[in-house]
Amino acid sequence: MTRYITITLEKRGVSCVAKMLDDAAPRTCAAVWDSLPQSGQVYHGKYARNEIYNLVPAFSSVEPGKENTTVTPIPGDVCYFTFDSDDLGNPGYGYEAEADVRADDPAAAKSIIDLAVFYGRNNLLINGDQGWIPGNVFATIVEGLDEMAEACQSIWMDGARGETLAFARAHED
Repeated sequence: MTRYITITLEKRGVSCVAKMLDDAAPRTCAAVWDSLPQSGQVYHGKYARNEIYNLVPAFSSVEPGKENTTVTPIPGDVCYFTFDSDDLGNPGYGYEAEADVRADDPAAAKSIIDLAVFYGRNNLLINGDQGWIPGNVFATIVEGLDEMAEACQSIWMDGARGETLAFARAHED
């Protein structure tokens, strides 16, 4: 059975459909699918290049670990990253203190999940503070990438403030 998710920039009214890669990343797909819907403030990547993402509190009781990882995502890749809340505490990243990057539960607040969409070529997942940041590729966009890429460029050029990136279940075949 093939599962699909919708990825939406809510304020801009742009959505795309991504196919879950259950064969390549079964643990990550299961964790994400079981947690949907997820949404949060969208950010545009500083280091990776053609990336938008949101940060949400950890949502799985068991971290999926690394699977189907890449440091060179291609257009249409949808990736999962786990960060310790201390990893994102550097003021240079630009997250506001009140940004929703911590869970209400103090025990869960140490893990932050980054759900990312890559919309263009020549991406490289390296961070000046931490080095290589491999991500789990758990889905690939199969409908609406061109429209989403155009909206992502708008986030880069016009700003992300007030925009929400949402992930939801679409359907199963």
